[in-house]
Amino acid sequence: MAASTSKNVIFAALAGNTAIAITKLAAALFTGSSAMMSEAIHSAVDTGNQILLLIGLKRAARPATDAHPFGHGLQLYFYTFVVSVLIFGLGAVISILHGIHRIQFPEAIQNPWINYLVLALAILFEGASWIVALRAFNRERGGRPFLAAVRNSKDPTVFTVLFEDTAALAGLVVALAGLAASQWLGLPVLDGVASVVIGGILAVTAGFLAFESQSLLTGEAADPETREGIAAIARAEPGVIGLNDAKTMHFGPNEILVVLSLDFDDALSAAQVENTVARLEHRIRAAWPQAGRIYVEAQSAASHAAVRAAVLAGGGPGSLVRMVPDGDGGDTPVA
Repeated sequence: MAASTSKNVIFAALAGNTAIAITKLAAALFTGSSAMMSEAIHSAVDTGNQILLLIGLKRAARPATDAHPFGHGLQLYFYTFVVSVLIFGLGAVISILHGIHRIQFPEAIQNPWINYLVLALAILFEGASWIVALRAFNRERGGRPFLAAVRNSKDPTVFTVLFEDTAALAGLVVALAGLAASQWLGLPVLDGVASVVIGGILAVTAGFLAFESQSLLTGEAADPETREGIAAIARAEPGVIGLNDAKTMHFGPNEILVVLSLDFDDALSAAQVENTVARLEHRIRAAWPQAGRIYVEAQSAASHAAVRAAVLAGGGPGSLVRMVPDGDGGDTPVA
């Protein structure tokens, strides 16, 4: 369902941006408006970005292989980061440079009514795409605050399209204001100023999306509610006398790796420990189906504390633990 929703949002944005980009480009070439040319560049970049997001979704859906044992879900986060780079590099920088050139060499806009018509239609189509993305995002975020939902979201496709469309609508308003001001005040330089402002809007949008996508790409944990729920299930499992550690990591919007370090009751046999682990995995997956891979380590609290202390002390991989507590209260050297 989540993948289907993401694709619907992207296809809606792709259809709108393709038509808008062609229309804006034709209007910019016919009228000579710098702001309209910036808008054409913006829509063309957005069109390419939607194609990249679709490629990311397709590549992320590939099954796990020996070379990628945890699947390819991180591909989606990679392509989202590429999108943010393109928004900045092709959208923001080119718009700003184009606007600066027009400020230095202002030219009167020819047939401005064409730009007004194109901008009005673009606002209409871009607004429709924005509504589709906003509704999908609102379903995903539930009742959480807007920015908190963006920060906690593990599916970057929906909020990427939403922010792209928001930036597009803001850019259209700026282009419209710049066009009107340059015409009514007789100051063609304002058209170039509008182009620079549009580039600034794109730069801010690109920076925010880059920050969010790099966080996902470098390994984000599941949301606090999921982490706390998994920990509670592990602590409540009969035969488990202590939870040493619980780690999670998203390998995609709907794929979570769960790693648990548990202290089992010493009275349990090996078979009983195996049964306990099987029950625990079943209970976790029943509550969170996205927990595709669950790894459980049997480790005493003392041994875990020793490993943690060695890691915090900055020892290398071969010197994490020089002495491991044995079962009789003594220390056993590690070979």
